[in-house]
Amino acid sequence: MAQAARAATGSVPAVDDPAVTPVAAAAVGTTGATGTDVRADRCRTCRHNGGVDDLTSRLLVAVPREQSEVRDDDVFDRSVVLVLHHDDDGAHGLILNRPLTAEVDAVLPGWQEHVSRPDCVFQGGPVSLDTALGLASSPGDEDEQLGIKRLFGGVCLIDLDAPPPVVMPSLAALRIYAGYAGWGPEQLESEIESGYWFVVDAEAYDPFSDDPDDLWEQVLRRQRSSMAFAASFPDDPELN
Repeated sequence: MAQAARAATGSVPAVDDPAVTPVAAAAVGTTGATGTDVRADRCRTCRHNGGVDDLTSRLLVAVPREQSEVRDDDVFDRSVVLVLHHDDDGAHGLILNRPLTAEVDAVLPGWQEHVSRPDCVFQGGPVSLDTALGLASSPGDEDEQLGIKRLFGGVCLIDLDAPPPVVMPSLAALRIYAGYAGWGPEQLESEIESGYWFVVDAEAYDPFSDDPDDLWEQVLRRQRSSMAFAASFPDDPELN
């Protein structure tokens, strides 16, 4: 896993970069996962000239596995990851369906009243759990707004160091994430080739689902391919 968070600039700042907001990891109470080690038979890749295309703003959907292959602390099991940036140096993204019990005010005072339901902190991944990133929906069409970096379809990253009154008037939804998912050079490409991930298009409403625990199944079921059948893969294979 990469060891530095990427922020709205698209560069790789250090953890103490002002664009990446520190949080109290102890208050967040994360799962403590450290990475992926999965086995799967199927994958869906996006290929161009023999390689994997730029996956920025696409979803990585974890291919289901036998329960015996899943560690108790595996934050990536049945995860849905929004790729924030992908290039030759690696990739980083946010897990969209890992709500935690911590309230936002416990780590970012002043933001609790602005977040979408469920109004808690989400675990964005196993890397840099002491930092926070904000993912928001901004329906406007302005390319440049103070404290906002647009990704796709109104989805954007926001600067959590900016006062909420500065950025909130242009936002329709907001999620706060502790940590992120990161991959080094060619690491994500290797995982896709090995069948760990489905790669699908993201919808603008995916990051803000009011039922994040069901997001993995929702994303798979809307696919017009055999991928949709994976949504019915049971947690316990003996129930199949």
